[in-house]
Amino acid sequence: MREIKRILVANRGEIACRIFRTVKTMGLESVAVYSDADAGALHVGMADQAFRLGPSPAVESYLAVDRVLSAARETGADAIHPGYGFLSENADFADACAAAGIAFIGPSSGAIRAMGSKSAAKALMQDAGVPLVPGYHGDDQDDDTLRSAADDIGYPLLVKASAGGGGRGMRIVREAAGLSEALASARREAMAAFGDDHLLLERYLEHARHVEVQVFGDDHGNLVHIFERDCSVQRRYQKVIEEAPAAWLPATLREQLYAAALDAARSVDYVNAGTVEFIVAGGDAFFMEMNTRLQVEHPVTEAVTGLDLVEWQIRIARGEPLPLAQDAIVCNGHAFEARLNAEDPRRGFRPASGRLLYCDLSYRQDEVRLDSGVAESSDVPPFYDSMLAKIIVHETDRPQALQKLRGGLAGIQLAGVATNRQFLTTIAAHPVFGNDEHDTDFLSTQVEGIAPASSLAVALAGLAVLEDRRPEGRSGNAFDGLPWGASNGWRSLLPQAPLAEVWLHDGIAERHVRFANGSSFDHDFVSPPHFCRALVGEDCLELAFLFADDRDDFLVDQGQGTLVGLAVGGEHMTILTGDEEVVFHIIDPYGAPDSAVAGGGRLLAPMPGAVAAVHVAEGDSVTAGMALVVVEAMKMEHAIVAPHDGIVGHVRCAVGDLVAEGAELVVLEAASQ
Repeated sequence: MREIKRILVANRGEIACRIFRTVKTMGLESVAVYSDADAGALHVGMADQAFRLGPSPAVESYLAVDRVLSAARETGADAIHPGYGFLSENADFADACAAAGIAFIGPSSGAIRAMGSKSAAKALMQDAGVPLVPGYHGDDQDDDTLRSAADDIGYPLLVKASAGGGGRGMRIVREAAGLSEALASARREAMAAFGDDHLLLERYLEHARHVEVQVFGDDHGNLVHIFERDCSVQRRYQKVIEEAPAAWLPATLREQLYAAALDAARSVDYVNAGTVEFIVAGGDAFFMEMNTRLQVEHPVTEAVTGLDLVEWQIRIARGEPLPLAQDAIVCNGHAFEARLNAEDPRRGFRPASGRLLYCDLSYRQDEVRLDSGVAESSDVPPFYDSMLAKIIVHETDRPQALQKLRGGLAGIQLAGVATNRQFLTTIAAHPVFGNDEHDTDFLSTQVEGIAPASSLAVALAGLAVLEDRRPEGRSGNAFDGLPWGASNGWRSLLPQAPLAEVWLHDGIAERHVRFANGSSFDHDFVSPPHFCRALVGEDCLELAFLFADDRDDFLVDQGQGTLVGLAVGGEHMTILTGDEEVVFHIIDPYGAPDSAVAGGGRLLAPMPGAVAAVHVAEGDSVTAGMALVVVEAMKMEHAIVAPHDGIVGHVRCAVGDLVAEGAELVVLEAASQ
C-alpha cells in the first residue's frame, strides 16, 4: 500500500474545487496551484496550501510540467490529481511524476499512450474485434493522402484531432471543397489545445446517439463498469447536457457496450478511472475513443450509484483494491448534468470573460448539486475553458429528474459575464429532449437560437441604465426630479417629447428605448412605484417600477402582476428574470462604433483572445464570407470574416498577438468599381 497524505490538484476551477471536497472528506491535505489570472480564484482559497505556477497562459502555468512538479516538491505533496484537461492525459507527465516519486492519480503512462492517440486506440480496438466507424487512422498526414482517404470514406465525414477531446480539433466536412480549410483549422486548434496536430478521418454518422461507459480498474486485476451515460446533447461537438443512464438503450445493446468497454480497458491492463465512448446508430454501436481520466460528467454516475468516484481514484492510487465488486454496484433512478458556460448564445456563443458582479448559486441546494469554481467578484479569464459550474440533479425517473433540472436552472443568477443558462433552459423544456428522442444533431437541427430580447427586457435595461446614471448621493429612483418620477400616479394624456432615451445592443440587433411619462393602471406594490411609458420599436409598454435602494433588485408591473428580477450594471447591463437573461451592450449614440456592433470596414475582435491565424495582407482582394483572421479564446477558434467584397486596407494584428475585445484587426475598403 502506498501512503498518500497530501494531494496537489494540477488544475483549476470547478474540478479543482470538487476534488478538494473529497480530499477534505478523506482527512487528507490539499495543495492548489494557480496562474496569475487565477490568483484570487475560488479553488486557491479552498486548499490548505497554494503555489503560483506562472503567467496566465496555460502553456506557462498549468501545462508547464516542470513548474507543477516544483510545486509538488516545495509543498511536500506526495500525490498529484490532474483533474481533466491540461495534463490529465499526458503520458510524459505521468512518467515525470513517477520519476519524482510522486503518485499520479490516474492510469499508467502506458495506458495513456495506448489510448491517448485516437488513431492508435482504433488500431488496438480493431485488433481486439471492437467495431469501428469507417475511417482513416494512418500516420501519413499529407493533405493529398487525406483527400484520397476522404474520397474513399465518402461525405459527410468528420475531421478529428488524434490527441483531442472536448470537441477541439473537430470539423464536419460535407463536401470535398471544404476539406482543405477544415484540415488547416483542425490542425491549428489541435496543436494549440494538445500540442499535437495529427488528424484522423471518420464517416460522419447522422442522427446518432453518443453513449459512454465508465470503467474502473485496480492493481489487483479487478475491472468493473459503472454503467453508462448519454452525452448526445452537443454543440460544436462539445457536450452540453449529460444524463445517466441512457434510458432508451435496449438491454441487449447495453450489455454489449459494457462488454466492449471492459474489453477495451482489459487490452491495456487499465488501472484507475476511464471512459470508453461509443457512437450508436440504429442498432449498431461503434468505438470512438477511450478517455484516460475522470470525465466532466462523472457526477451523474455518482448521483445514480451513490459513489464518490474521486475517492475511488485516490484509494486505487494508494494500491487498494476496488471498493466494490461488479454485482454490488447498483444504478438507482436518473440524473442530469448541465454545463453552465461563460458564453453568449445571442452572439453566436461567443466566449465571455470579465468579472462576475453578482453570483447566487444557492437556489434549492437541498435538491440540486452545484459543482462550481466561481463566486461573486470572481474573474473569468479568457485563457481557459469557458465552464463556470455544473448543475446536477437526481430523481427516481427521467421525467422527475428533468423537472428538477428545469427548476435548478431557473434559480441560478450570475451577472457580469454572459452565460448559456437560458439556452440550457430552452433545451430542458424542448419536447424532443423531454421525450428522449434527441440525437447528436438535435441542437443544430431542432433548437433555434436565442431570440432577440423582449421589449420588456429592453425597457428594464433602459430603466436600469438610467438608475445607474443617477447622480451619486441623490435619493430616490431613476426619474426623481422629473414630473413622471412622482409616485402619485400623475400622467398627462397630451403628446410629450421623450424625457429619456437609451441605446442598447442585445447581441442580435441594436435596440432603442424612449421613455415618456405616465401609466394607466393601478398597482399593488408595497412601496409607491414610479410610472412610465417605454417605447421599444412599435411596442408601447406602460410600467410601474421600483428599484431597491441598496441592491439591484427590481419590481415591475405591466398591469398583469408583479415581475421580480435583477439588473446588474457596469460596462454592460445584465437583466435577469425567471424567463429571460440578456447581457446588453450600452451604446453611446454619439461615440465611436461599439465593439460588439461595429460594421463597415472595421473588423474588430469579438472577444479577448490570441490571434491564431492571419489569412490576408494589405492590398489583398477578398469576397464576402472569406475568413480573414482567426482568434482563439477559451480553447476555441473564432473566424473573423469579410462582411462584403473589398480590398484589405490595413492589417492591425499578427499571429500570436493578445488582443482585447473591440481591438481593430483589419480595415476593409470597398472594392473600386
